[in-house]
Amino acid sequence: MYERIRNMREDKDLSQEKLCEYLNIKQRIYSDYERGKLDIPTALLIGLADFHQTSIDYLLGRADQKAPYPPRAQKRS
Repeated sequence: MYERIRNMREDKDLSQEKLCEYLNIKQRIYSDYERGKLDIPTALLIGLADFHQTSIDYLLGRADQKAPYPPRAQKRS
C-alpha cells in the first residue's frame, strides 16, 4: 500500500511538501506514512483517494483498477 501511494505521488511529479499542503498535514508525518512507519488514518486515505481520483481499495492494494467507484445515489427524504 505504501509503495503504491508513493508511486502515485511520484507519477504526478509532486513533492511530499506540495501534497502535504493539499492534505493539510506536516511533511514529516506524511513521509512516515509513505515509509509504512505509521498507519494512515481513514480521513487521510479519503483525501488521498480524492486527490488521485481513485478508490481507497486501490490505494490499499485491494483492487487493481485505478478508476474510482461511481458516486452513490443520494437518498431523498
